[in-house]
Amino acid sequence: MEVQETRVQTDRVLTIPNILSMARLAGVPLFLWLILLPEFGGPKSDEWALLVLMLSGVSDYLDGKLARRWNQISSLGRLLDPAADRLYILSTLLGLTWREILPLWLTLALLARELMLLVMVGILRRHGYPPPQVNFLGKAATFNLMYAFPLLLLSDGTGWLSSLAEVFGWAFAGWGTTLYWWAGILYVVQVRRLVKADTAAD
Repeated sequence: MEVQETRVQTDRVLTIPNILSMARLAGVPLFLWLILLPEFGGPKSDEWALLVLMLSGVSDYLDGKLARRWNQISSLGRLLDPAADRLYILSTLLGLTWREILPLWLTLALLARELMLLVMVGILRRHGYPPPQVNFLGKAATFNLMYAFPLLLLSDGTGWLSSLAEVFGWAFAGWGTTLYWWAGILYVVQVRRLVKADTAAD
């Protein structure tokens, strides 16, 4: 009976964690608009962009915690959560690179990792496997980057607060990028093992 209930819960769509993830996704275009507004002659709205990022971070923590506590882990949630993470990272990369806060080489390094993961997902699908689940290392990398980006955005100013934000922002960016690639390489190893086992079974 307990196993059956878990299966039913897994198929649910309108759960509190999923609604939080959907709200996070809806915040992506808002964040991108706010961060790029000065580039198109609008007022600087970095404070509002930071607020959207902070709310995204809070909802990211809550949706996973509530899903586990209330037994509302769903198939949709497993897709929405990493999708929201990646879209925030991509939109932040675009905005910060456009405003020349992030160097192009760092943006390309992170995008190359995403491209590598897309290739791995394609290989898995071809062999009938679902996309790999987000592991602890990948989540830690995302958290580091989600700390780094607001700090780097905050560093685009003057005064001691901007200087401090720049130091910590680049520290988190360095750790996050390293962990991001490490997690990506582990995914590649995992995919290689699955494909090798699948080929051996044939």
